[in-house]
Amino acid sequence: MEAVGQLAGGVAHDFNNILAVIQLQASQLKAEEGLSEEQRGYAGDIERASERAANLTRQLLQFSRKQALRPHDLDLCEVVASASKMLGRILGGQIQMEIKCSAQPLFVHADEGMLEQVLMNLTVNARDAMPQGGQLVIETAAVEFDAVTAKQAVQARPGAFACLSVTDTGGGIPPAVLPKIFEPFFTTKEIGKGSGLGLSAVLGIVQEHRGWINLYSEVGRGTTFRVYLPLLDRSSDHKPVAAPPAAIATGAETILLVEDDAEVRASLRSSLMRLGYQVLEAATGAEALQVWQSSRAKIHLLLTDLMMPGGMNGLDLARQLLQQNPKLKVVYASGYSAGISGQNQDLQLQAGVNFIAKPFDSHQLAQIIRHCLDS
Repeated sequence: MEAVGQLAGGVAHDFNNILAVIQLQASQLKAEEGLSEEQRGYAGDIERASERAANLTRQLLQFSRKQALRPHDLDLCEVVASASKMLGRILGGQIQMEIKCSAQPLFVHADEGMLEQVLMNLTVNARDAMPQGGQLVIETAAVEFDAVTAKQAVQARPGAFACLSVTDTGGGIPPAVLPKIFEPFFTTKEIGKGSGLGLSAVLGIVQEHRGWINLYSEVGRGTTFRVYLPLLDRSSDHKPVAAPPAAIATGAETILLVEDDAEVRASLRSSLMRLGYQVLEAATGAEALQVWQSSRAKIHLLLTDLMMPGGMNGLDLARQLLQQNPKLKVVYASGYSAGISGQNQDLQLQAGVNFIAKPFDSHQLAQIIRHCLDS
């Protein structure tokens, strides 16, 4: 399991580099003048697809313990509503989907991408349980457990919870299979049609959100998964209001870009130059030191990947340059999250301040570079 976890983390890290190129190029394409609305829509489709792929790599990183949650207060009903179109495409035409959302908002403190992954995995399982078609019902509701009712369910506890239930009319799960349903790599599907990681990942995500899952199934009568998450004590009057998108931040300073992946480096260079910055680049820490020696007087910011070959990582490089110029601004990038990248390092990584997680688009890049230079 440890070896598989390391493999999953490595695959996700490398795939995030690929997604970084896709997101950066797609966001640049959208910014091109003269595009038709149809062409701009194509670029938007590429961006959204890469974001969904990024959510999948985050699932792999979470499985390998290399992805920290990014929770915030959100309405579970809105998560379900926004994912409904994507879920409908997954189900196809043979399965009728019905969504029953609570009349009141259900605020939870959660990672939105992870909740979408829970929905997707449960939906895919339901689809596979109904090869001849059927009905899928996704429902959200507020539930209250007192001391007595909490004892009737494993892992339940007293309190207020948001319940997300996914019910299918498939063949059900045999009693002999039920105890193994959440085990990693356990699957009843044919070879090549299931990894056995879907429900294991769902359980891990729910438990990290301090929730639990109840499963009800009868052979020939279908299955219901009920996910319980702690409900925040908030009224609908305090619903979070999304901030308007910030203007693209530009500049004219010189940035030393250090990235060993040639395609990622080229995409970053192009994005930074479009934002008005002067860019000096290097593929390794040793190359970066050579560029620094010849151009240190005009370099304002170091943008470096944390993991690099050649015996010098981004942290080692930054330490050397900061010794020579304590006023140098530094932004670190990584395919892992800030919480994981900063482990075992004497470094405080803060997303949006001095750290950006791959993949990211040119707007996110512009904001963090400008924020770091101006701070």
